Parts: sequence; C-alpha cells; structure tokens
Amino acid sequence: MNLNTMFVALAALCWGLSGGIGGILTGQGWDPVVVSFYRGAIGFLFVLVWLALRPRGNGLACGRLWLWSAVAGIGVAGNFSFYFISIAEGSVAVAATLMYCAPVFVYLVSFTLKLEKPTIFKWAAIVLVMLGIVLLTGIYDIGAGEVTPLAAGAGLLSGLSYAVFIFGFKYAAPHGSPQAILVIAFAVLAGILFWLGDADQTAAVLKTPSWPLFIILGVVGAGLSFIFYIVGLKHTAPAVASIIAMVEPVTASLFGVVVLSETLAALQVLGMGLILVTVTALSVHSGAKDEPLPPEISSR
Repeated sequence: MNLNTMFVALAALCWGLSGGIGGILTGQGWDPVVVSFYRGAIGFLFVLVWLALRPRGNGLACGRLWLWSAVAGIGVAGNFSFYFISIAEGSVAVAATLMYCAPVFVYLVSFTLKLEKPTIFKWAAIVLVMLGIVLLTGIYDIGAGEVTPLAAGAGLLSGLSYAVFIFGFKYAAPHGSPQAILVIAFAVLAGILFWLGDADQTAAVLKTPSWPLFIILGVVGAGLSFIFYIVGLKHTAPAVASIIAMVEPVTASLFGVVVLSETLAALQVLGMGLILVTVTALSVHSGAKDEPLPPEISSR
C-alpha cells in the first residue's frame, strides 16, 4: 500500500471510529446536534490551519465558491447530525451502513436533474441497495422491526445530506482550493448547529469529564480525516478509493459490536453486506467511467 492509499484508508478508519465515539457520547445523554457541533467546530480549526499553510489559489474572492461551499456546509451539517441521531436511536452499524448509501442519492438526483443518463446497471444497483435497506432496517415486518423508523429515517437522511455535500463540493471545486471550500463549509456547519443545539449542553461540554472524547471526535472525525482523504486522493484512483472506503462502515460496525455490545440479526447482516458490496461496485463503476461523483469524494 503506497502512502496516498494509506491516507485514504486512514481517513475511512477515522470516520468509522468517529461513529463509535459518537455512539458513546450520545449513549451518555449528549444531544446529537451538540456532538455534531463540536465535531465540526474542531474540524474547522484544522482546515483553517491547512488553509493558512497553503493559501495560494484559494479562490476566496469568488462569490460562487462561497455559495456552493455554503451548500456543502448545509449538507455536512445534516450529515453529521442525522448520523448521530440514527446512532442514538438505533445502532452504529445501521447508521453507518445507511449513510454509506449516499452515492445512490447522488445518482437519483442526477437522474432527476438530467445531469446524466440512467442505465440498467445503475437502476439495478439502486434496487439492490433498496432491498438491502429493507433487510437491514426490518421494515418488512413493522411490528417486529429491529430498527425504529426514526433511526432508519435519520440514517437515510444522513446519506441524503452527504449527497448535498457532494454536489456543493463538486460545484465549488472549480472556483477554489479544497481547504478553502472546507473552511467555509465547516464554518457554516458550526453556525447552523450552534443555533440548533441545546445551549446549556453546548456550554456544559467545556466542564464535563467527557470533554476528551469530544476533542478526539473532532480531531479524528473531521479534522485529520478530511485532510487525509483529500490529500490521499490526489494520486489514488477513484475506483481504488471506493473499495478502501468500505473500511468506514466496517470499522463503525465492529466498534458497535465489540465496544458498545450491539447485535445484528442474520437478515440485517445480509442487508448490510448487500448495501456495502453494491454501493462499492456503483462507486467503482463511477470512478472507472469518470461520471458525476467528483474524484475528491466519490465515495466515503
């Protein structure tokens, strides 16, 4: 494994661990929005330093950069928040797998906006992912479902929100540097979540014994991970990155099972495997064909 590929793998590992850490914090009673705020705010400090170290070609004078970066910020704010809500109401494994469906939402939006032509392969992949979601969430048996509607809905909204981030990043990229886009996006995220979060809990984090976990979550889940991923992808093929990205949901799932003592039924494991394999194949296909998923974030 070369250095760039290792950076991508480290980013995916960091994102997987962040789900587990978020599960610990929400399990302690912390508001998912507050947890998301600190994750994004600490990430903002990291990308701000990155921008200060590499300021050339940042594009900050361009209005379109600000517009699309703000859209990306709204997307990542929703992604973080819905992800931790899904974890709090369900499990890390289910939330991480549902979020991994983000490329499917990208394709559906692309079809709707006629940004690309649908194919039999893409529709088949989308159907398989939907089948995987049914198995994973247990919605085929509402009375005995393993996952609550809130957990499932939040997990899917997390993936949808990440699709919004993908589109925002995609359209901002021609107008400035990745670090400038992330600085604006994380600033927007911090503003939104600070406004939406519980003010008392936000202040209480500064005095809680759990504050090291918040720091680790921000450093691992937003600070280093995004930098690792973007730097690593400069010389890593999107198809390879798509496969490596499976480290994230697998790591998150293992963390949930081993550390948080979560369990999965056989059909849930089958559904999870169906989603992971299909989405990875879809992302690899996109990378090979140079289709609408941008190389920087073709899968995550």
